[in-house]
Amino acid sequence: MATRSISGVPESISKDIKLKGFKIHELLGTVNHSVAHGRRDFYKIGLVNGNMTVYYGDKILAIDDAVLFFVNPNVPHSVVQHSKKTTGYACLFTEAFITGRERTGILKNSPLYNIDRTPLILLNKKQAMFMTGIFQKMLSVHSSNYHDKDELLKNCIELIIHEALRIQQPQNGLPYKNGATRITNLFMDLLERQFPIESTKEPLRLRTAQDFAGSLSVHTNYLNRSVKEVTGKPTSVHIAERISAEAKALLLYTDWSVADIAYGLGFEYPTYFNNYFKRVTGTTPKSLRKEKV
Repeated sequence: MATRSISGVPESISKDIKLKGFKIHELLGTVNHSVAHGRRDFYKIGLVNGNMTVYYGDKILAIDDAVLFFVNPNVPHSVVQHSKKTTGYACLFTEAFITGRERTGILKNSPLYNIDRTPLILLNKKQAMFMTGIFQKMLSVHSSNYHDKDELLKNCIELIIHEALRIQQPQNGLPYKNGATRITNLFMDLLERQFPIESTKEPLRLRTAQDFAGSLSVHTNYLNRSVKEVTGKPTSVHIAERISAEAKALLLYTDWSVADIAYGLGFEYPTYFNNYFKRVTGTTPKSLRKEKV
């Protein structure tokens, strides 16, 4: 029976990535992790051999062979398994782990980052064996005491990306039948995945149309035009409505101070938050909190 799961990671692995910025593990028999997306996700490179369907943004991709699977944290994704005989490897890392201008550049120009490129790359037997060797090397290095193992692991990631770009057939950049709907769906999902705000130590990162356009690798004008065309409302209105809704929830259902709520929502000063909230809702944060029974 096919099983549907979000392509998350077990809590123990997630904690390890947050501490060290990198984690690799072998997939033995199943990749079924019933873990919901957090609003802070990680880049992932998978070498997978099995029968499954991958939902990636608005794409539906069938897998029944050896593939490289690249996951961009800005694109929603999930998996339907059709067999428990799935094997392979998964390498997860944060953007901060890949430091340096050249490495960051190859990351952002790779299938990991470009939302318009197909995230799956089919491998023949020779290519699969080569990639398996790299993943096995990373497993060995990651568990070793080698002093410069982080540098070696970064080199392995870079090698995989370069090989993937070499193997992948050039894409002609044909326009999507409904590109505006596609980019709007990605924007709405990215907006929603920032919430709920759980700590002032992890404040809201994306607060403007420019922020979202940068994360989605599109021009701000294109994002604004697409969102307005599909929803009838400007990008800025969607953002303001969602931020104000979160602010109301924090004011009514938590004991956070107004200052803490302001910082959690990414405002530099509480006064900026007060003015923003009043402009959007017509009332002040303190007035709304006083109405709480």
